Amino acid sequence: MTGVAAAPVPAQIELPRTASIAGKETAVETPAVLDAPISLYANLRARILTVKQGDNVIRTYAIAIGQPKYPTPPGSYTIRKIVWNPSWTPPPGAVWAKGKTAKGPGDPGNPMKVVKIFFKEPAYYIHGTDDIESLGSAESHGCLRMDPGEVTDLAKMIMEHGGQPRGENWFWRIIHFRRDEQVVYLDNPISLTVTD
Repeated sequence: MTGVAAAPVPAQIELPRTASIAGKETAVETPAVLDAPISLYANLRARILTVKQGDNVIRTYAIAIGQPKYPTPPGSYTIRKIVWNPSWTPPPGAVWAKGKTAKGPGDPGNPMKVVKIFFKEPAYYIHGTDDIESLGSAESHGCLRMDPGEVTDLAKMIMEHGGQPRGENWFWRIIHFRRDEQVVYLDNPISLTVTD
């Protein structure tokens, strides 16, 4: 019997619902996830700040937290304000700040590096530090310290998701003209949860 070969059936490829990344499984991103707001989680015990979009972890950062004498307050907060190239004024009456003087934006002695992301005004914020060795420890006076490059990336992400995106030229000017303090108020506040 001479027969005609059947036409091959095209193979169907099914996309997996998870993908392996560096040995970990993570859900494949869907448009709904891309539109989800971001939220921040600071784990004081682990000394890590995590950024999530929906249920997906999109970034983690090492942080320094408050010393036992000046603890970072646990709780649920809302980020509404970011200050680029912040000035610094010693807190009135703070024993640890006795003898310290105010420092303007970009001053080399200013302990606030690049940006302050307020979560409990006026005294608590996430900020850059030149004391990189303190990351992973309890060394601050209640704030969350970060590497200056990483806090810059975090602030950009918060602004983008908080309804205040800026172009790269704006950020270039901020980074290169450190004496220029810029305050940004978010249209869509971002949540921060701080846990022990």
